[in-house]
Amino acid sequence: MQEKINEIKNNLVIDLDKTKTIQDIVDLKAKYIGKNGCVTELTKNMKDIPAEERKSVGALANEVKVEVTNLITLKEEEINKAILDEKLSKESIDVTLPATEINAGAPNILERVVEDFESVFMSMGYDVYDGPEIEEDKYNFELLNIPKGHPARDAQDTFYIKDNEILLRSQTSPVQARVMLEKKGVESVRMICPGKTYRRDDDDATHSHQFMQIEGLLVDHDISLSDLKGTCDMIAKKLFGSDTQTRFRPSYYQFTEPSVELDISCFNCKGKGCNICKNTGWITVAGAGMVHPNVLSMCGYDPSKWNGFAFGFGAERCAMLKYGINDIRTFYNTDLRETRNFDRREVE
Repeated sequence: MQEKINEIKNNLVIDLDKTKTIQDIVDLKAKYIGKNGCVTELTKNMKDIPAEERKSVGALANEVKVEVTNLITLKEEEINKAILDEKLSKESIDVTLPATEINAGAPNILERVVEDFESVFMSMGYDVYDGPEIEEDKYNFELLNIPKGHPARDAQDTFYIKDNEILLRSQTSPVQARVMLEKKGVESVRMICPGKTYRRDDDDATHSHQFMQIEGLLVDHDISLSDLKGTCDMIAKKLFGSDTQTRFRPSYYQFTEPSVELDISCFNCKGKGCNICKNTGWITVAGAGMVHPNVLSMCGYDPSKWNGFAFGFGAERCAMLKYGINDIRTFYNTDLRETRNFDRREVE
């Protein structure tokens, strides 16, 4: 047995000296420690060895197997190192070459605008609410002083889903109605509700069947139109610059009385007149007004004790004005050649 082991070791030394490639290593493993290898053969006929000798023979065979395996492994590592060294010596890296540009992800510009609004309003003590995009007629129209048959329903050209009762919301005002009902007419409300809205419209550079509104509501005691004006002044200055001026113009909405449109002084020409403000010096950015007594009453608030104001901004319009975007479809485009111009790094 010992003579056979010595022969295996001597042959291994010779074979290792001839081994130059990884394929040689594969062949060497098969020859010595493979299924039919000469080292494996040492223990195949253990049943023919006398019982009193099996233990010593088995230990000796395992010892030589470990030794042979280690020697082959060392040779394999030596060959792999030589291959790597040769490869590295033939390759070179020019560290002066420009790096490959990797496109980094960034929030959509509309998300940035919504975040700006939320930051300003939360600093003023407002809460941010969300609501369902699939809405009931009750919340989308009736509780907002727009009863069945009212012409405003036709003007908004709603996407109805079922029996003129279930629809895609045409505004985020239903969230305001839901919050007032939750407060049960006994708690003040200070909230904004940004989100998607849907109306039947032909998509073009300035219109979309899907758009984002950022609506707000304040209900409390002794609230006046001057409180609304002060709030709008704060928003305009935070979002469009500290020198921005605001003005109200009379308007009409079903859920506010009196109703106004909010204009801001043109941040491009500073009131002198340009193509952005159509040479008027002013840009309309929102609709607003004092909450209609009917809305307060239907949502559980006594109009003789409570009042408040509401407002609504279009996120796309604000973004288009602020960042010089001339096509609303850009916000929903997945072409990086366009959208990369408006990622977070560029607008900060």
